[in-house]
Amino acid sequence: MEANDLQKRYFQYIKSKLPAHLSLVDEISDLLNISNDSAYRRIRGEKLITFDEIQSICVKFRVSLDHLFSLSEDSTVFSGSFVNKDNFSYEAYLKDVLVKLGQLDTGSDNLLYYEAKDVPLFYHFQLPNLSAFKYFFWMRTILGYEEYQDTKFESNEVKESMHDSGKKILDTYIRIPSKEIWSAETLNSSLRQVDYGLQSGVFRDKATAEILYDELETLISHIQAQAECGEKYLVDGVPAGNAENYKLYYNEVLLGHNTLLGITGDSRIVFINHAIINYILTRNNTFCGNTQKFLDNLIRKSSMISTVNEKDRNRFFNRMREKIATYRDRIPAGSS
Repeated sequence: MEANDLQKRYFQYIKSKLPAHLSLVDEISDLLNISNDSAYRRIRGEKLITFDEIQSICVKFRVSLDHLFSLSEDSTVFSGSFVNKDNFSYEAYLKDVLVKLGQLDTGSDNLLYYEAKDVPLFYHFQLPNLSAFKYFFWMRTILGYEEYQDTKFESNEVKESMHDSGKKILDTYIRIPSKEIWSAETLNSSLRQVDYGLQSGVFRDKATAEILYDELETLISHIQAQAECGEKYLVDGVPAGNAENYKLYYNEVLLGHNTLLGITGDSRIVFINHAIINYILTRNNTFCGNTQKFLDNLIRKSSMISTVNEKDRNRFFNRMREKIATYRDRIPAGSS
């Protein structure tokens, strides 16, 4: 590959990482302290960039040189941060999710695949108690913050700014046309987390578990309503008539991970969840292409239960409600 062709592909990749409202020319011009005309020449491959410029661009846009030079066809470069209690800020985490998701909300030519091993986190943000419990569970159980070990869930306060960020994330997700793939296991982790809170004495009042199960049931009923009309919308809202915005598939065999594939025009990006709250991402063409083939094949082996297939849709969501009822039965009698 010619050097200028490689350089043009490099800048195309940088452009794919930018939010829609930012101009690649302006960003490069400001970063390298050059004119817009000089920036254009570099972007078009008419003037080769120097190693100093490559370093500045890689640092600014967090692009690995491995990705630039494609050093090995057998390797894929991922980026991502690894959360621990020494560096975790839930507020910063939500803002980062919003930025990443916003990169997929760039126009009409976009699509998001969601292989949902667990209920997509985005949905929880419209249910205040469930959203607060997810945060509390992470801080106490996953990250092990000491100040949460002797704290009851009801004493936990989530900042208003976090609710605002969560709502913005949900609003963004609703706008992006999506294909979600669920299995019979998708609800399990949420149910087990609430049950853990109940059995371990995290709740001051057993009625708290009832409230959380109520919200899970509300969420399941809402997702069923979304599937029926083929559109995502808020729990307390109504469909806007944006049909085909939402396609839900039920897979009876296996879902391996919480994996997201976002497509905007010719650009693709894969997010893979690991260790509960961490995620890594890549824009590697080969990896994204293979992931899309896998997800399309998974969809072919799944039943579409949105807008069509009412019998299977009702059977699937009734099974979810039965699971919630089974866990409700584990709540001891009495309110405390």
